[in-house]
Amino acid sequence: MNVRISDPDLALLETADADDLGVLIDHITDKGDGRVSLASETCKTLFEAKETPISAAIRALVAEELRRFGGNSLANVIRGGGIDYRVIVSDVARHVKADFNPKGDVGAIEIAILHAVLKQSFSKMSEQEKADLFEEFGARYTTGAGPATMAALQAAIKASGFGAFKLAAVVANAVSRAILGRGLAFGAAGGMMRGISAFAGPIGWAITAIWTVFELGSPAYRVTLPCVIQIAYMRQKAAFRTCPACGAHADEGKKFCGECGSPLALLLPAS
Repeated sequence: MNVRISDPDLALLETADADDLGVLIDHITDKGDGRVSLASETCKTLFEAKETPISAAIRALVAEELRRFGGNSLANVIRGGGIDYRVIVSDVARHVKADFNPKGDVGAIEIAILHAVLKQSFSKMSEQEKADLFEEFGARYTTGAGPATMAALQAAIKASGFGAFKLAAVVANAVSRAILGRGLAFGAAGGMMRGISAFAGPIGWAITAIWTVFELGSPAYRVTLPCVIQIAYMRQKAAFRTCPACGAHADEGKKFCGECGSPLALLLPAS
């Protein structure tokens, strides 16, 4: 039976890489140790699924459990399940005090969350690290510019060729290290870290240092916040899928090139 994910904003999980789904599963199951609001059998099913090809049913279960964590028990009873991912991502955005449009595109809300995390981590960087970060996005850092500094950095990220992906990759990697004790698996997507490693260290350490700023009165945020950041990375990753044979852009969810039929891989533009 072909199980489909009902929430269109989580449909990218149907074709996401197994390693990326494994990170989500670890966030949801607390690395297999379980959570109070997660049925032990569900925890076992999800965690063991990481060792096998991840089926459509497991992918749908990941989406379902994330949606359940996003709502309180009353809302789950009323709605017959979890709440929509759009509600979850908007709630997380409010929690981290992101500047976002709740009626905007879900991907844009995710980016706003990443910017909020970046803003917190920026204050923990040295002046040289701040300058290096600006340079990575093709901009110049001005010491003492005050609130205008973050606006300038955000503008530089937006103007950069694949700035949103860079930001998502480094934030998700740092959060995974801070919570799970391991980073993301970049190796299978050759060249993915090109142009990122120059600032992955400084921003990664800074994010790790500020993670307790967002910690987390409600146990649900211990799941939804890192999961939203991981999904933001996965969404940006999917947006840069191109054919390794002919270079044609591949729409999200496609496994083979529509132009030449070759299997698709993630290749990023040169930095």
